[in-house]
Amino acid sequence: MKVATNGIVLHVEEQGDGELALVFLHYWGGSSRTWKHVTTGLAPAFHTVAIDNRGWGQSDAPNDGYALTDLAADAEGVIEALKLRRYVLVGHLMGGKVAQLMASRRPAGLVGLVLVAPSPPQPMAMPDEAREMMAGAYTTRATVEATIDNVLTARPLSAEDREQVIADSLRGAPPAKIAWPKATSLEDITGQVGIINVPVIVIVGESDRVDSPALLQVELLTRVPQAAMRVLPSTGVTHERSR
Repeated sequence: MKVATNGIVLHVEEQGDGELALVFLHYWGGSSRTWKHVTTGLAPAFHTVAIDNRGWGQSDAPNDGYALTDLAADAEGVIEALKLRRYVLVGHLMGGKVAQLMASRRPAGLVGLVLVAPSPPQPMAMPDEAREMMAGAYTTRATVEATIDNVLTARPLSAEDREQVIADSLRGAPPAKIAWPKATSLEDITGQVGIINVPVIVIVGESDRVDSPALLQVELLTRVPQAAMRVLPSTGVTHERSR
């Protein structure tokens, strides 16, 4: 479905029904399809709403407006348009940081937060050379494949899922591809997340190296009230970077 919000039109995948909705926000490079195995497994017992962020998937791709506040406003507009009265935000990596900002505003109807290998609230520290490489991660099929193999997952993807990740990454609009590594990831919301007032579960992989369990324990769980972590064995985002 298409939802007009915040001056643009977003693509939204909705399944199931029920009073409580689960709202899914994808990672930098993904789309609503990133969550397809999760939402298919949850529906029809649960009401799921997966959003293509601006510049990704089938959503509009304006030339600007990729700050955390813009991405949060987009998702808030979808929640309002769909009249979701009770919902849980589920955010992955970039989507996790957006979800933290949204939750810090204490919106009516939010009852919980699920953060999957989330980007923590502080600016992402990275050498300039590595940041430039990151900005070019989704330029060609070869660079996307290298990113899959060396960054995104510690486990091989199925052929179908691999092709989906490649297609989603390549489809991203140029402004969206460069906004996260060069600007949005550098935003600091450490001053906001301390007032989150709903239960928060942080799900991480044992092999996560982009934002390791140890880093999230220090940078996220110490700042976010009511936050608890669950570490999943033998999986994770594998790329190591300097902080």
